Amino acid sequence: MNTIKLKPIGIIHTPYHETKDIPIQGKFRAEGEGYAELDEKYIDGLIHLDDFSHAFLIYHFHRSDKEHIQGKPFLEDETHGIFAIRSPHRPNHLGISIVRIIRIEKNRIYFAEADMLDGTPVLDIKPYIKHFDCREDVVSGWVDKHFENGQIPSRTILNKES
Repeated sequence: MNTIKLKPIGIIHTPYHETKDIPIQGKFRAEGEGYAELDEKYIDGLIHLDDFSHAFLIYHFHRSDKEHIQGKPFLEDETHGIFAIRSPHRPNHLGISIVRIIRIEKNRIYFAEADMLDGTPVLDIKPYIKHFDCREDVVSGWVDKHFENGQIPSRTILNKES
């Protein structure tokens, strides 16, 4: 296989300095704010992104020094394949999060629903488009049982370190 070289386009800044402090997903801690500071050469790439309420941030899990093929997710102790969980210890160490855009100023995107570590390199940004990204009749595998009847797992479980 060929090697693919990626370069960061900026750095994500959040209040989270340790993995134990990060929510399992940003939507469970809506007040968790941060910003992505892009290299200034990308400012024009942000034109009209502020017309969207949400965006995908694609980033590198820069503090992961492991690669696993299986792992135990936050919500349970059962082992699953790495592609069935969202662990940072995956091939290529890529992460993706949906964030709520608060505002954009020059080369900074201020957002809520942060779920990444401070200092995380951002690789790309894509707008969240409900007409493309929202699906009907979704089945979420082993995760569904943790949200039966509209329940949300307790904060203790949601903050368990991976």
